[in-house]
Amino acid sequence: MYFDRFDICEAYYLFLSLWHEGQWSEKCRRLSRLASYFTPRPSLRLSTLSPNGKAIYSALVRKERDRLAQRRTD
Repeated sequence: MYFDRFDICEAYYLFLSLWHEGQWSEKCRRLSRLASYFTPRPSLRLSTLSPNGKAIYSALVRKERDRLAQRRTD
């Protein structure tokens, strides 16, 4: 995984789109902020992410799953 602003924006856009908890959630607010300066291409899908974008997305999902698992044990 390396720093590429475009890959980061695409990965975060997909992650926030697919994992937000509803209209008033923090992830939805972050998605709105991201959308104020990043417009995804119409064909943006998990399968169309670059290898770096996929690594970034996977790290975000792993972190979210760990967070959710931690909430269940608390």
